[in-house]
Amino acid sequence: MQTIFDTLITSFIDHKVGIADHFLSASLATHLKENLTTLHAQKQLRSAGTGNDALVVHDKQVRSDRIYWLDRSHNNGYENEFFDLMDRFVSYLNETCYTGITGYEFHYTLYETGSFYKKHLDQFRTNDSRQYSMILYLNTDWQADDGGELCIHQGDTRQYIAPENGKSVFFKSSELVHEVLRTNKPRMSITGWLKVN
Repeated sequence: MQTIFDTLITSFIDHKVGIADHFLSASLATHLKENLTTLHAQKQLRSAGTGNDALVVHDKQVRSDRIYWLDRSHNNGYENEFFDLMDRFVSYLNETCYTGITGYEFHYTLYETGSFYKKHLDQFRTNDSRQYSMILYLNTDWQADDGGELCIHQGDTRQYIAPENGKSVFFKSSELVHEVLRTNKPRMSITGWLKVN
């Protein structure tokens, strides 16, 4: 995994957006996708909002995805395997880049057909604990006309990232405005933030 960690970190340092294919193994991505699909069938996913817990706003004209928070207390073997992977990545990131990350939070994300998330930053105005954003995709056989790209804005430039299976994207939460373009078929991921106290 160190090679993949290095790819993610080096591309972040060089371009402000880290990208690494196969951050999630095909097997783990498959099992996490199955978990997400089961939770959706059981109606466990909730409409996502904007803002923090005290000021959350639900506006389908801004954000129309559905989420379910991951937690080790669920005692799901595949989710815990994912957390073990993130523990290794955070440890490596702290050792090599002195980032001081002390925790993280992640949720499953489902964009149903026609869903999107308009331009936004990932850091709250009243809380700067989120330092880095990470997205890990769970979509096999994604095609260009499926839509659903992550669009990252850097000045006048736009970077479009297809949500391909196992790929991870990593960037500073407070710096990069981004959006999820309208998807033409269900689009699944794990989305989260590396945090400091």
